[in-house]
Amino acid sequence: MTRPTLAAAGALTLAGAWLGPLPELAGRSFAAHMAMHMGVVAVAAPLLALAVAGTRYDPVRKWPPLFPPVPLSAVELVVVWAWHAPALHHAARHGALGLAAEQGSFFAAGMLVWLSALGGGPGREERAGAGIAALLLTSMHMTLLGALLALAGRPLYAHHGALAGLSALEDQRLGGVVMLLVGGVSYLAGGLWLTYGLLRRRSEVRA
Repeated sequence: MTRPTLAAAGALTLAGAWLGPLPELAGRSFAAHMAMHMGVVAVAAPLLALAVAGTRYDPVRKWPPLFPPVPLSAVELVVVWAWHAPALHHAARHGALGLAAEQGSFFAAGMLVWLSALGGGPGREERAGAGIAALLLTSMHMTLLGALLALAGRPLYAHHGALAGLSALEDQRLGGVVMLLVGGVSYLAGGLWLTYGLLRRRSEVRA
């Protein structure tokens, strides 16, 4: 994909997540809320980061010390797990201000991690190792949270589960599966892609 195509795809994904039916459905369905979350951090954020990485618009290229990949992945861990605590999750699902704060923090944290891993100047391969660690760490904690939600024996949140006639527990489990498949796989794929690029460049240097 070209950079304009990546940027357009990322922007369209954000528009679909925030301006489509998901925000309304999220008040009743945990799975819809999770789909919106994953669309923002695991689809839109990497597309937008890829669109600007290495260009003159890349903030990592201008201020590399402000974008340490592993610490920023820890920040995203705190943001994601905090918003899945019952009280904050309830505030996000049942109030416009809470939802805006949640989605804004998800997008900011996601962009910081993806940019820190993918961005930088001509020598950005030097930060590839830290970027790989950051993306794999994020994949691991999203997989863990998704598994906890999918395997829970009771609903963890007060919601109606009104999505395709699912019960509250079924709806929660579906949301956990969405996080496993979209969140875990997206960050894992990013880490593997960086690993492949790093190994390829090292083999070219040796050759």
